[in-house]
This record gives sequence, structure tokens and C-alpha cells, in this order.
Amino acid sequence: MMKLLRKWDLSVIYKVFLVLLDILFINVSSFLALWVRFNMHITEIPGEYYTSVLEVAVVNTIVTVIIFAMFRLYTSLWRFASIKELVYIIEACMVSVLFNLLAYFLTYRMIYRSYFLLYGTALFLLTCVSRFSYRLMRLLYRGNIHGRHVRNTMIIGAGEACNVVMKELELSTELDAKICCVIDDNPRKQGTFIHGVKVVGGRDVILKYADKYDINEIIIAIPSADKRERQKILDICQKIPACDLKILPGVYQLVNGEVTVSKLRNVEIEDLLGRDPIQITTEKIGRYVSDKVVLVTGGGGSIGSELCRQIAANGVKQLIIFDIYENNAYDIQQELKSKYPNLDLVVLIGSVRNGRKVNSVFEKYRPDIVYHAAAHKHVPLMEDSPNEAIKNNVFGTYKVALASDRYGVEKFVLISTDKAVNPTNIMGASKRMCEMIIQVFNSRSKTEFVAVRFGNVLGSNGSVIPLFKKQIEAGGPVTVTHPDIIRYFMTIPEAVSLVLQAGASAKGGEIFVLDMGQPVKIVDLAKNLIRLSGYTLGTDIEIKYTGLRPGEKLYEELLMAEEGLESTENEKIHIGKPIDFDEEEFLRDLEDLYREAYAETDQMKRIVHKIVPTYHLREADIIRDQQIQAGWKKEFTDTRSKLPSAFLSRSAADSDVQPEETETGN
Repeated sequence: MMKLLRKWDLSVIYKVFLVLLDILFINVSSFLALWVRFNMHITEIPGEYYTSVLEVAVVNTIVTVIIFAMFRLYTSLWRFASIKELVYIIEACMVSVLFNLLAYFLTYRMIYRSYFLLYGTALFLLTCVSRFSYRLMRLLYRGNIHGRHVRNTMIIGAGEACNVVMKELELSTELDAKICCVIDDNPRKQGTFIHGVKVVGGRDVILKYADKYDINEIIIAIPSADKRERQKILDICQKIPACDLKILPGVYQLVNGEVTVSKLRNVEIEDLLGRDPIQITTEKIGRYVSDKVVLVTGGGGSIGSELCRQIAANGVKQLIIFDIYENNAYDIQQELKSKYPNLDLVVLIGSVRNGRKVNSVFEKYRPDIVYHAAAHKHVPLMEDSPNEAIKNNVFGTYKVALASDRYGVEKFVLISTDKAVNPTNIMGASKRMCEMIIQVFNSRSKTEFVAVRFGNVLGSNGSVIPLFKKQIEAGGPVTVTHPDIIRYFMTIPEAVSLVLQAGASAKGGEIFVLDMGQPVKIVDLAKNLIRLSGYTLGTDIEIKYTGLRPGEKLYEELLMAEEGLESTENEKIHIGKPIDFDEEEFLRDLEDLYREAYAETDQMKRIVHKIVPTYHLREADIIRDQQIQAGWKKEFTDTRSKLPSAFLSRSAADSDVQPEETETGN
């Protein structure tokens, strides 16, 4: 409240100051008109003219101030004044002159005819001085700024965005940016000047003029350019040592008037991925989740929390967040409560491995749509704890899917991964089994079960880019596992939009796949991030190759060869045809898997390989397994005879106990 009062007081004081200044200038203009008319000699001015001006002065001052107020000369932000405000001043002065004409001639006061022209000119000039003096002082200040530490700035793009940025930088009291030159590929613009700064040429002269003017900041002001064109320009700019790159937001922000100097952002690694963002039909998503009860498992995680944000923004009837980690769940709860105060939000703590808890949630809230994002995802950690990956990913998915079937959920959407294709790690193999579970349930349930498969998510927990940034801040080295390792990348909003699109478009049984463009070399991301951080690769920061981690492969695939692709209404989204498999045998294998996982077997990877033949065991795992138990095959075959057939019954699958406890009736 005090801040608002202070702002109000300053505003009132500023307006009163302008009024007082105008009162002075109106009267000064009247006497300047007399003085100039008589050769700038006061003694030559006839007394009757003095008398006429003095008699009209009070009325003229009051009326002219009212005219100025009518033409918004006291309510405009003169720091951002443009031609429009200048026109207001001209119009106000002309109306004031017109009033003077009427006042003098209707009252038959003596005055010479040229007085009105001189009065209007003086009033206009003095009013401009009072309104534009701030900008004039800033211009003089920037002209004498050479001795100070400033940022020598190059702007790329000579369009409207450049005009906005230049005006902002010229007026800013906080940013000491000296605009040295402008770059634009349009030959018609080259050689021209924008606010006194020359357009020196196209992108081919960026390096030349960066060296000539010792450029240490480049602002890319071409919001309409697509990702590929922007990347080509960024590739050139990265060759300039110790230079900060900033990029202007989208053109829609220019239209809304949101672009200011503070909106300029540093170039992020996402800008170098070489593809445009995936466009999703949000209207269709909104119609689908509107007035529905939606449950998001793992709702506090990177994907889960973004799911919650986008679902909340689309008029959901009730949103239920289910997560085992209370800190993340609390963070997204507070964010959504603040942004959507009328949202019916329920946040529950629990594990998807606890079937009884899952069932109690479904029984109480009866969700219409389930987005299953809860999973263990860290590949190296799961390699060391394969049983936990199976318990959480496979049987957590099974229990949530079973509850969805039991309580009449309309749609169940599984968050899968490209690591499920020809998996070389237990995490990918576990997600492949999750996809198989979804296929089984879809063929036997009224609920529509679908899976959504995508690649690496930028900015997620465990993403490589935050790791690179921390390593750069620490002075390096930046660690890359292999010089040839490549990955597909997408942003969190893209991934979530795809998940929501799947829920809206699915008919059941599909595996939705995003066309993520060309894969990106991880080492290229590391090199680009080092340059963007203002360091020189090999001199300031080194790249160290550490070797592939357990379960890691050089490249990820989005589809297995047998699946093929079907197009959808969005050209960037495809549907993979599910692979046929023996569902009954798969369910029997799950019984064995359940028992072995809770028995903490050291043969988990080999068991998973039997269920998922495309899972490639590492040679080291094979040798170790052979050493541990040469006769494993026989024991695995005999397992079914020891396991109660009740696993896949509702009572056993609903519990969170080991198979031995199931036999006692718990």
C-alpha cells in the first residue's frame, strides 16, 4: 500500500510540476512574441501591446492549461514519447493560438497580426523542451559515455524489433549499451541508418564488424525467423570470443507491447537444436480435459508438474496430484494455488507400488483421465538397482492400470521413452514392459489405454544441460561420455503437449511418437554451451570423455523396425503400430517377474531379457550371470510351480507386499 501511495504521490507531483512549467512557458511565449516582433528590443514595444497581453494573460493561461489537459499532455509517458505525442503538442498549441485570435479580436484589443504566429511557435518549442528534455539529456549522456565501461552492442535484424530495442536501450538508465552497428541481410536496408546507427551489411560481415567495434554483446532482433535461420546466425556469432548473445522474444510480445530491455534473454542451448517447436492444438486438449477429474501420478516431477500446469489452464473439473516425494508435490501445489485460486486441487502423497493406497484414491475420487508419469528414470542408477526399476516402473504401472480398469477410467495415458526401443538398459526394458502392459489392458478393458513415447527432455531433473552448466561454473571440465553419442531432444512443454494430445486423440492401444527432427550430438551441445557462457573451448574449459555409462548406448531410436508409422492430424505426431506378442505368456512371465523382484534376485536382467527379447544384455552382465548361476534356466522354469497363481488376481495385485506374504492372505 505504501508503495502505491509513493507512486501516486510521485505521479501527482510530476503532473503539478508540468502544469507550473506550462504556466510559466505560456506567459513567456506571449512576451517572447512581442520581443521578437520588435527586433528583440524591449524599449521598442508599444505600451498598448503590453497592456493587451497582460489583460489576456490570466484567461489565456487557464484556458491553455485546460487545452493541454484535453490533449493528454499531462498523462502521457514522455519517456516513451513518439510522433503521436508530438502531434498532440502541435494540435494543442494550434487550439491555444485559435483561442488567442478569438480573445483579441472579439474584445477589440490591440495586437499585431504576426503575434499569433510567433506566440504559437514559441509555445510549441517551449512545450517540446519541457516534454522531451529527458530524452535529450539521455542522448547527450550517451554521447559522452565513451570513457566509461560500456557494452559495445551489435543488433542483428533491422526491422521493427530492432527499432523497439534501440529505443529501449537509448532510454534505459540501467543499461550502458553503446549500439555500434546493425546487421541485416536485406540489401535495400544496407547502408541506411536507424536512430543514427548504420546498417553495415548482412550476416557475412558479422565477424568483420565485431572485430572492428570490439563487440561484446549481440542482440538478435529477428523474432519472426525460424529456428534453422536463427541457428545459422548463432553459429557465426559463437565464433566471436567473450561475447554475450541475447535473443528477442516472439513477435506476439511485440504486438502486445510486452517487449522491453528486461525481456531480452540470453541465448539458451534450446535455440541451437535446429528445429521449430511442435505446434499442438490446445483447443482440442482444452475440450477434452474440461469438466473432467484428472489424476496425474508423479505429478511433482518435471513432466508431471508441467502436465498439471497445462491441465489446470484448460478448465479441469478436479486435478489430483499423486507423488511419493512431498517437496516436489508441495512446490507444484503452491504454484497452482497461487495461479489458479478457483482450481479444485487435491495433492496426495503415496507410492504407485502401494496397490491399496492406489485403489483407495481411485475409489474416493473416481478420476476420468489418468496420466501415469511416476517412474524411476535415471539409467545408471537403475542399472545398479534393477529390481527397484521393475517394482516401481512395471508393477507400479500394472497397479495403476488395474485400478483404472476397475473404477471405470475413460483414458489412461502412459509416459514412455525412446529408451524402450531396442533397450540396452533395465530402465528402457522396464518401460517397454509398461507399454506391453498397456496393450494387454487395452484389449481387455473398456478403458482406453495409450502410451506416449518421446526422447530426452531439456530442463528436466537429471537433464545433461544443467549438469554442463554446473561444470562450467566450477571451471570445468565438461564431461561427455562419448564423442559420437547423439540424442533426440524436446522441451518440457512440447513433451507435455504431446501427452495431452494423445489423451485427446487416442482410441486405445496406440503408441504415440513425436517427430523430433534430427538428433543432436551431445558434444556439440557441450561446445555450444561453453561458447555461449563466454569461454573458449580448449583454453578456458576442457571437454573430458568419460566413456559410456552402464546401460547407455550411442543413439536412441523412437520406433522399433516392426512397428511402422501411421500419420495423425498433426504432421509431427505419429502412431506406432503395437508389436504382436502372446499376452497370456506375458502375464505368466509377469508372475515370475513379480516374485523374483521381491525376492531380490541377482538374475533380474536375464529374466527381463526373456520377457523383452529386444533388450540387449551387456557382455559384462552375461559373464557375471554365468558365473553366479550356471543352472539358472532350470530354476527360472521351476519358479511358476512355487508361485501362487493369485498374483494377477485383484487382491494380490492391489497389495504392496512380497509374494510370500500374499499367501497368508494379507
